[in-house]
Amino acid sequence: MSAPALEVRALVAGYVPELDILRGVSLEVREHEIVTVLGPNGAGKSTLMKTIAGLVPMRAGTIRLFGTDLPGVAAHRMVRHGLAYVPQVGNVFARLSIEENLAIGACARTDRAAIEEDLARMYALFPRLGERRRQPAGTLSGGERQMVAVARALMARPRVLMLDEPSAGLSPLMVGTLFAKVREVREVRETGLSILVVEQNARAALAVSDRGYVLAEGRERITGDAHALLADPEVGELYLGARRALA
Repeated sequence: MSAPALEVRALVAGYVPELDILRGVSLEVREHEIVTVLGPNGAGKSTLMKTIAGLVPMRAGTIRLFGTDLPGVAAHRMVRHGLAYVPQVGNVFARLSIEENLAIGACARTDRAAIEEDLARMYALFPRLGERRRQPAGTLSGGERQMVAVARALMARPRVLMLDEPSAGLSPLMVGTLFAKVREVREVRETGLSILVVEQNARAALAVSDRGYVLAEGRERITGDAHALLADPEVGELYLGARRALA
């Protein structure tokens, strides 16, 4: 079993004092693993991501990235510690070109030759971006903007990538394409990349994941192998409000 890349233990957090959204959540993402977090609206999924990324204050618990405590690290410095976060909305610089967006992802790096190699790798991974590299990101389709956001995050060479609702607003065809790319993204780094995904589309996300967690009322209720979760009636009850499996 691979070592934990990201560890969250007994996490309590919320946006305002005395109103906890997360009430003791624990999870881990191992090296080179894709983990999906599911749950109904209001379960605390996006709050979990924002807390890990340093955007929501935590009141109790621990967050460790490869053994290093993250609380106290400013959100804008997370990438230097190997963590990249792609939010659900507002995740591209609309007036800038695709190429300029990707360059911003590498702004903290000084290895120019390696940056050019990574840029070429992103265009190979997302060919449509290479074809439109000088087009403003705001003129792209929703799926293309998500690709820009993911590629920009990868330009920072993170060790852990967090994706918040990557399929939101996308067509069924684009959802399939996007999650196929998520699996490809894991292989971008020679050392392997760990990916944490928060997603409403349970079937699409679990199909490309190794493991999953189901949150309910700010706590993890079920965890296990991704394919086993698809067939678990309790997951269907928590997620869909009916006693049936997702598969």
